[in-house]
Amino acid sequence: MHKTWAQLDAIEARPGKVSGTWVFRGTRVPVAALFENLRDGATIDQFLEWFPGVQRTDVEAVLNYEVTQLTTADAA
Repeated sequence: MHKTWAQLDAIEARPGKVSGTWVFRGTRVPVAALFENLRDGATIDQFLEWFPGVQRTDVEAVLNYEVTQLTTADAA
């Protein structure tokens, strides 16, 4: 059974918080900001410096989730 975004403890989405977009739990930092910054060449350490409310373990959980999704999709 595949885990969904809603099952990740590292993130949350609430209608009244940042228009319901997925954010890192306890922050207003959209998860998309992580991927956008990485795409643009930032490191995880830079991202964490720029968004101090985000925890490294949460970033790792999101990235691990995506790797799992991609590798599981490849196996299907």
